[in-house]
Amino acid sequence: MVEENLVDSKKEMLLGSAQRTFKMEAEAIQRLSSQVGDSFFNTVELFHSVKSHVVISGMGKSGLIGKKIASTLASTGTPSFFLHPGEAIHGDLGMLTKNDVILAISGSGETEEMLRLVPIIKRLGIPLVALVCSTDSTLGREADLVLDASVESEACPLKLAPTTSTTATLAMGDAIAVALMELKHFTPMDFAFRHPGGSLGRKLLTRVKDAMESDNLPIVEEETGIKDVISAISNGMKGIAIVEKGGAIDGVVTDGDICRAFEKYNGNFINLKAKDVMSGKPKVVCQDEMIVEAEKLMHESGIVSLLVEEKKDSGVLVGIVQRYDM
Repeated sequence: MVEENLVDSKKEMLLGSAQRTFKMEAEAIQRLSSQVGDSFFNTVELFHSVKSHVVISGMGKSGLIGKKIASTLASTGTPSFFLHPGEAIHGDLGMLTKNDVILAISGSGETEEMLRLVPIIKRLGIPLVALVCSTDSTLGREADLVLDASVESEACPLKLAPTTSTTATLAMGDAIAVALMELKHFTPMDFAFRHPGGSLGRKLLTRVKDAMESDNLPIVEEETGIKDVISAISNGMKGIAIVEKGGAIDGVVTDGDICRAFEKYNGNFINLKAKDVMSGKPKVVCQDEMIVEAEKLMHESGIVSLLVEEKKDSGVLVGIVQRYDM
C-alpha cells in the first residue's frame, strides 16, 4: 500500500511537471503575438528581397534551433543555410557574400562567439538581424533589426536550461517562414519540387501514366457473355471489367454490377451480356494528368479504380489506376 502511494505521488508530480511546462511554453508563444511589429515586418521584407541566402547562426541550443529554422526556410522557398559561429572564424566566413543576410540567434544576446562575428559582418556590409531574448543586449544593439523572443521565465525548474526561450525562438522562426511562404505565394507544387523524396513530393510530381497499370487489362466487348465477364473480373484482379466498343471505352462492369444483376434476375442471368449489366460513362482520366487529380476524382466519386485514356476525351484506353497504386 505504501509503495502504491509512492508510485501515485511520483506520477502526480511528473504529470504536474509536464503540464506546467506545456502551460509556460504555450503562454510564451502566445505572448509573441504582442512582440512582433515593425521589426518582424522589415525582417520578412529583407529576407524576401535577399539576392543570395539567409544565413542562420547561433551557438549551443540556439544553434540547434537555428539549424531547424534554416532547414524550414530552405524547404519553403527561401534559400538558407546554417553557419556555425565557431567554425566561421576559422575559415567558414568564406561562405558569406555581400548579397546574403544574417540572422544571429542568441538568448542572452551576449554569446561570445556571435559577438566576435559582428565587426566582420559589418565590415562585409551584410545586413544583420538579431533574434534575442534581450533586445537591450550587445547583439541587439549592434544589429540592423531586432526580433524580440523574450520570455518571462524558463520552464526549467532551475530557471537555467533554455526551454521556454528556445520554444519561443523556434516559433518566431516558423512565423518568419510562413510569412515568407505567403508573400511568395508558395504552392504545393513548389513544396513538392523541394521534397521529391517525400510522399507528398512523389504525389505532386507523379503523372497518372507513371502509376497506372497497362498490361493484361481486363477488357471485354459489349457482346461478351456474363460468364466471361465474371472471368475477366476475377483474372484481372482489379474488381472491374472494362467494356469497349469499336476500340473505345464504353463502360465498366464491377463486382457490384454483377451482384445487382443477380438480384434483379433472381440468379437467372446466365444469358446476359456485358452491355446488359455494365455502368456506362465511367470516370476516366488522361494519362498526362497529375496523380493528385486522379486521387481527388476517385475520392469525390467514391471509387477505387479509374480508367486512363490516351488523350483527354479520346476514349482510347491505355491503363487503369487505383487508389492503392498511389
